[in-house]
Amino acid sequence: MNDIVTAPTTAAAPGTAASSALAGTVVLDLTRVRSGPTCVRQLADWGAEVIKIEMPEGIDAGDPMGGPRNGPDFQNLHRNKRGMTLNLKDKDGLALFKRLVEKADVVVENFRPDVKDRLGISYAELEKVNPRIILASISGFGQDGPYAGRPGFDQIAQGMGGLMSITGLPGQGPVRVGIPIADLCAGIFAAQGILVALLEREKSGRGQWVSTSLLEAQLFMLDFQAARWLMAGEVPKQAGNNHPTSIPTGVFPTSDGHINIAASGQRIWERAAEALGRKDWLENPDYATGQARSQNRDTLNAEIAKVTATRTSAEWVEALNQAGVPCGPIYSIDQAFADPQVRHLGVARELPRDGEPVRYVGQPVRLSRTPSEVVAHPPAIGEHTEAVLHQLGLDATTIAELRSRRVV
Repeated sequence: MNDIVTAPTTAAAPGTAASSALAGTVVLDLTRVRSGPTCVRQLADWGAEVIKIEMPEGIDAGDPMGGPRNGPDFQNLHRNKRGMTLNLKDKDGLALFKRLVEKADVVVENFRPDVKDRLGISYAELEKVNPRIILASISGFGQDGPYAGRPGFDQIAQGMGGLMSITGLPGQGPVRVGIPIADLCAGIFAAQGILVALLEREKSGRGQWVSTSLLEAQLFMLDFQAARWLMAGEVPKQAGNNHPTSIPTGVFPTSDGHINIAASGQRIWERAAEALGRKDWLENPDYATGQARSQNRDTLNAEIAKVTATRTSAEWVEALNQAGVPCGPIYSIDQAFADPQVRHLGVARELPRDGEPVRYVGQPVRLSRTPSEVVAHPPAIGEHTEAVLHQLGLDATTIAELRSRRVV
């Protein structure tokens, strides 16, 4: 693999795609805040032509962005797109939107479920305009059911989805995860659903409605913890930094900080004991088997902590990995991005703006022939309105008239 660093990327010319993978795929982006933009970012970063549609300035749209437009969050979520303004509540605005739908492949929205019906942009309505259209909808709790009308919020989904009951130290009480994981996963799953629908359309010639929710995404992400309940009747509890089944796996102090050690499985446990200079542990019946180590977890962890506290984090990371024991440092975020492996992977992507580099979080998946790049900063509100409307065949006089009525 080539050494990929965070070298500045050349600023893109108008119309330059982030990748050729989804070239020719047109996406109309009606999303707001996080889950929806996360979905659309996946498509934009892989080369889809994304048109972000927002309400014209001066019309109250609540808080569609979830933060300042020039803030890091918005900027990172909305790169690689074009942007226009369009008032879908106006009949002429709705008519223009449907003209866009005629030529589009995908529409993505994360309104409350009833909003698209009120606006006249449900799947049933869009399918009449374009039978090949794929509508992707993300909600808090699903498109129907007793909670469908509730507003969705990441932390609510974390709580209802069981995640907060298994996060944190034993007895600490519920703890949220430090990222909006329900939002992010719902967005990524929606993008996956869109890609599946696009593939299926190649066979059937028809679009379909793709939907997911924060709650469904969160429950799915419980993964083996959910399976423990569904298949074995076990209700997982908080385990703190300890792995619930592999012992010893957790956080241990060093002379200058902390490290993670993951000594799962009998052979790795044996290597760990040797690397830590405590081969005598292998003769101790309290630590001889995985079940014994589980029963004596706290005592064993305390013994390991006494040893790890005698050397630096860097020394233990090197020694344990050399011995074949998974071990790593515990970084702050700035330290994480400074790590030589992270720099080699090129996770941070730079794009100049006004002569200064702006760093974005790049895609975590690599395609050998059609890689993803950051080629365009987020659009200013309505930046490409006239260009998009010209593509629909509207002249300057018509566009000016629509603008005067705040249709665009």
